[in-house]
Amino acid sequence: MTYTITFNELRKIKDMLPHGSMQRIAEELNISIDTVRNYFGADNYEEGGSSAGIHLEQGPDGGIVKLDDTTILEKAKAILNV
Repeated sequence: MTYTITFNELRKIKDMLPHGSMQRIAEELNISIDTVRNYFGADNYEEGGSSAGIHLEQGPDGGIVKLDDTTILEKAKAILNV
């Protein structure tokens, strides 16, 4: 089952995270920080980052993002208490 969110909503969550949150999420999930960054829209696959199961579709509001796995999103929301 995939979870759908707009790209702008996903970036808003990322932008609200306190400094160091990406590293914290990476450490808690035992994944690379680049994978966490890629989840939130970055495009760095050379330093060990992976795609993190996101699929982008062009459209209004930055387009639609379909997430195969919401674990990173759930960790981010827990940090934000939302």
